[in-house]
Amino acid sequence: MLIVMRHGATPDEVQKVISVIEEMGYQAQPMPGNQRTAVGLVGNDGRVDASRLEGLPGVHEVIHVSQPYKQVSREWKADPTIVRLPGGVAFGGTEVVAIAGPCSVETDRQIIEAARQVKEAGAVVLRGGAWKPRSSPYSFQGLGKPGLRLLAKAREETGLLICTEAMDETGLGWVAEMADIVQIGARNMQNFSLLKIAGRCGKPVLLKRGISATVQELLLSAEYLLAEGNHDVILCERGVRSFDTATRNLFDLTAIPVVHKLSHLPIIADPSHGTGLRDKVIPMARAAIAAGADGIMVEVHPNPEEALSDGAQSLFPDQFAQLMREVRIIAEAIGRRVAEPAAVGA
Repeated sequence: MLIVMRHGATPDEVQKVISVIEEMGYQAQPMPGNQRTAVGLVGNDGRVDASRLEGLPGVHEVIHVSQPYKQVSREWKADPTIVRLPGGVAFGGTEVVAIAGPCSVETDRQIIEAARQVKEAGAVVLRGGAWKPRSSPYSFQGLGKPGLRLLAKAREETGLLICTEAMDETGLGWVAEMADIVQIGARNMQNFSLLKIAGRCGKPVLLKRGISATVQELLLSAEYLLAEGNHDVILCERGVRSFDTATRNLFDLTAIPVVHKLSHLPIIADPSHGTGLRDKVIPMARAAIAAGADGIMVEVHPNPEEALSDGAQSLFPDQFAQLMREVRIIAEAIGRRVAEPAAVGA
């Protein structure tokens, strides 16, 4: 970190900056120049509160020379992290992992039918919300804990792993007990209390990018999980808000190579929420794989027109099967392959 002083800053102002840095437990390295003096902060471990320095008299700006996140960064760990799950499923290696299923768990028949359909097409993880954070309090909010039991039943019958969202501390405990992957949704990306608990839950965490979050904010949220000891973290690009009303969200495909450059964590893409409309999901899923995504998360419903949530962006089962055929070709073209579902009981 570099603290640049204003032109004409007094020696006392420079000394004050040095004193505060040393009070914070770091070394200060003054660097006088012809026009300005800068003070280097040595030993930054990612926990420096820059606001304490920015407000000091004589300070012009604070420049972050290294990233504010540490354990998430490539500087901390150069090799990609591979998040391994039961049955040989791995995120971050050479395989591309497909997560698919309905937005919400609605009925026993619906979730099991969806599980069978997405597995037949090539998915290895079943998604489905037991709890659903909705913009309107009058929209379907999910089945809650009974929905978790239906997901567990679908896993037993199909062999698919389960990924589902936790919204609060109590629900996170239930999700961690039942699911193979704990999802932290976009609306909770910066729920730091929940992130700390998720970091201690003992299960891999899928962290979705917030609705208006920068890539840096996403990585800082992931840092909360790693700081609590959970290194099995999968990031997810799911679109951010934009000024353009032609699409529901801006599906930020550039975030995929950017994250791979900045962080060792795997990142997947959710084109369903990223676009919001069925006819855009398949082309954006293909593009995400071509951009280097370690997997895709796609909403698929046996009867989208009857879905209690997100029906407009849910693929029909035959559309998902088509997508998986195309994804296999794209993955092969860039030297990867699509992970295949394991047999029941494997």
